[in-house]
Amino acid sequence: MKIRTDEIASVIKQEIAQFGAALEVAEVGRVVEVGDGIARIYGLGKAMAGELLEFNTAGGSVMGQVFNLEEDTVGAVIYGDYLKVKEGDVVKSTGRLLEVPVGEAILGRVVDPLGRPMDGGGPINTTEFRKVDIIAPGIAERQPVHEPMQTGIKAIDAMIPIGRGQRELIIGDRKTGKTAVALDTIINQKQYWGTKDAMVCIYVAVGQKESTVAGVVEMLRKAGAMDYTIVVNASSSAAAPMQYIAPYSGTAMAEYFMWSGKTPGQKLSNGMPMPKHALCVYDDLSKQAVAYRQMSLLLRRPPGREAYPGDVFYLHSRLLERATKLSDENGAGSITSLPVIEPQEGDVSAYIPTNVISITDGQIYLEPELFFSGVRPAVNVGISVSRVGGNAQVKAMKKISGSLRLDLAAARELEAFAQLGTELDKATQRQLDRGRRMVELLKQGQYTPFVVTDQIVSIFAGSKGFMDDIPVPSVRAFEEGLLAHMKGVAKPVYDELDQKKALDKDLEAKLEAEVKKFKSGFKAK
Repeated sequence: MKIRTDEIASVIKQEIAQFGAALEVAEVGRVVEVGDGIARIYGLGKAMAGELLEFNTAGGSVMGQVFNLEEDTVGAVIYGDYLKVKEGDVVKSTGRLLEVPVGEAILGRVVDPLGRPMDGGGPINTTEFRKVDIIAPGIAERQPVHEPMQTGIKAIDAMIPIGRGQRELIIGDRKTGKTAVALDTIINQKQYWGTKDAMVCIYVAVGQKESTVAGVVEMLRKAGAMDYTIVVNASSSAAAPMQYIAPYSGTAMAEYFMWSGKTPGQKLSNGMPMPKHALCVYDDLSKQAVAYRQMSLLLRRPPGREAYPGDVFYLHSRLLERATKLSDENGAGSITSLPVIEPQEGDVSAYIPTNVISITDGQIYLEPELFFSGVRPAVNVGISVSRVGGNAQVKAMKKISGSLRLDLAAARELEAFAQLGTELDKATQRQLDRGRRMVELLKQGQYTPFVVTDQIVSIFAGSKGFMDDIPVPSVRAFEEGLLAHMKGVAKPVYDELDQKKALDKDLEAKLEAEVKKFKSGFKAK
């Protein structure tokens, strides 16, 4: 026999009427239906969309949020243990929106999307809270992106530069190193911690295995990066509403630091200046979209393309729009977003990948073929692009990396001819050889970010042809030796480059002379 909601509703309506005048019908309701993190409630006549609800259950109170406003009932999502909620439980409207704790106290902690500790490190002592879902700052409150956000990855900082306040998508199939790129970027911020350029990093894990998240936290601890990092964990075992809300919670925690620039002179408890720049990694938004689809279908919202609801574009656009570089009047703080998307079998034309590509300011595409052939990070420079970062790139890097993308693209085209056994003329062969050496030079071990001055020295030597006669297997050894030489014998030149971050004729001549001096004594293995 099919149970009809309207019949249950009429019964509960009578019960509420008998409940007594002490409780006002409009502000108190009862659960009609519950399951999978979703509840249908009768009696909340004055409830507003997005309003926070309190479920009074036998096991204590559980929080929820209004999602659907229907004729007789309210559809709500439940944050927390939805198994405690039973049919007939009393629900109160709170008149508030969902908030999470923010502030310095959360640095170094692993929290759930509601800001509750998950690392066994005791309670979080903070009096500051921020709304989870807000309208992003308008154009008048922003300024163009102009400061570099160094990832420490040579291939990215040289060819796909990211600026503070930018949204750069990391996209690629599973097991192509997407998380590794994001974590290298977080580790690289260690060099700025304690300075005015310090960045707070928020890593939001959505739908990841608990063991994976534990591994990430352990690795960040080993690298000394947890001091300035917050991990928001909504693992694959968490309910869909928690996975849905996690990226917004992480962004709210980042916004606290971004807006701290508006009150200069603020300090952390250790005496260092309060950071006003934040980096948010959302790993990954494909799983957030799946969680949102699950919630929407359970709430009987009409399915659209690929069964996602019609407003799934708004789900990601209102999140990524909060990444911004604030104007000087607002303290010049920033949030840089690195959303991660995992397409299936490289299908970047699917619904969610195309949505996020259109929202972001460029993408880093990681290709499985490159990854399995040993090119790591497996960045495909042909279709990876940054639509902003060139304006924020270090001047010296901008000058020397101009031809790098062309060298690599041309070498890749010529590789196909070389495989056919076609005889190549000397100029073409030279271009192909240069490309192979640059590919080798851009390879980089995991969790070993390069400071920008080291990157400039390496790419300068490669792009100026100093490695053209070095055997490909010896390129990495040449790079290591050259960097050791620059930090030892040639330290004055290295320090000058580190200070200026720009190459004038005089400094370029000095750098060239030092590279030649090192090369003359280098013996290829």
